[in-house]
Amino acid sequence: MKYEIEHTNIFRYENFVDQSMNHIRLKPRTDECQRVLSYRTEITPSSMTKEHIDLWGNHVETFYIPEKHEHLKVVTKSVVSIQKSPFLRMIHFTDEMRQIFYSQLFHKHYLAYLNETPYTFLYKNQIDEITGAVGDPTDPVKFSLDLMAYLHQSIVYDGTATHVNTKAYESWPNKKGVCQDYAHIMLAVLRSKGIPARYVSGYLYVGGDSALVGDAATHAWVEVMVPGIGWVGLDPTNNVEALEQHIRVGTGRDYADVSPLQGVYRGGQQTLDVKVGVTLIEQ
Repeated sequence: MKYEIEHTNIFRYENFVDQSMNHIRLKPRTDECQRVLSYRTEITPSSMTKEHIDLWGNHVETFYIPEKHEHLKVVTKSVVSIQKSPFLRMIHFTDEMRQIFYSQLFHKHYLAYLNETPYTFLYKNQIDEITGAVGDPTDPVKFSLDLMAYLHQSIVYDGTATHVNTKAYESWPNKKGVCQDYAHIMLAVLRSKGIPARYVSGYLYVGGDSALVGDAATHAWVEVMVPGIGWVGLDPTNNVEALEQHIRVGTGRDYADVSPLQGVYRGGQQTLDVKVGVTLIEQ
């Protein structure tokens, strides 16, 4: 599958601002299942970017705008090829996998993805409520799939119910939220059961007749580390494996590690308009 993605962010300020320093994480990743064929960034007012790879393996572009400006427009255009095969539901969690999973070395290696963060914090009674409904966590593969299905059934997708700073313990009682909330709650439960899991930010292709949701802006889902297999994507918002329709941009412990745009400036308040278009150009 080959996709063309255009992502537009427009910041409008209530008055002139200056000395704007910004970081963007909008370049898709290249790995064994996904390949970036082309990528470019267009910034207005014009600015050059400097790129580096962060601690989590994400592409970060930094740029500085010294002159006064009333708006900032960042447009990224990418062409990405993806080739994945569904397999998680077919995996049998073997004794060899179990031995690796419960080893001290495995735990230490993925410790960053086992610790709770401010975004992924749930109270013990909230975790007990969820795990009591999901069932036995001794098979991490089955538990992850069952948890994804349970959260999909339990939470109503509502773009007005939460905001970008909402934490898992705040969104769960309301049973409403967006993809970010589904992902943070799922991460909290997985990590509480010793299952390494990370947050994924990217794009979702829904097509003309798909029942998938989450394509209005960047999408979020979860990846679980399965011994002998690697990172496997699960999308609790849609109760599906993250396969050919999921385009990966950033991974980290939670949203804070993969925020698409971060910046500081001198001036007043701002508003942000976001538009994302994902087009299938080749199957």
